[in-house]
Amino acid sequence: MTEEQTGTTSDVVPPLLSVLTPGTTPEEVAALVAVLSALGGGAPAPAAPRSEWTDPARRLRATATTHPTPGRGAWRASALPR
Repeated sequence: MTEEQTGTTSDVVPPLLSVLTPGTTPEEVAALVAVLSALGGGAPAPAAPRSEWTDPARRLRATATTHPTPGRGAWRASALPR
């Protein structure tokens, strides 16, 4: 007989779970499967928040409105509220 006649394929997938204890009841196996299925398979973890220190905007040159321009009286203007 060929594979077309029997309806089977040679690609056999091994089981994901194998219980090795001989005295395991079907209820215990069902409880184990329920616990394992509740642990995973949910939504992916959210991305970590981006640090302000790694923000590319920090590398941009500041304008005169955010920082005083160097020159006469600039030190005095640096203490004024923005």
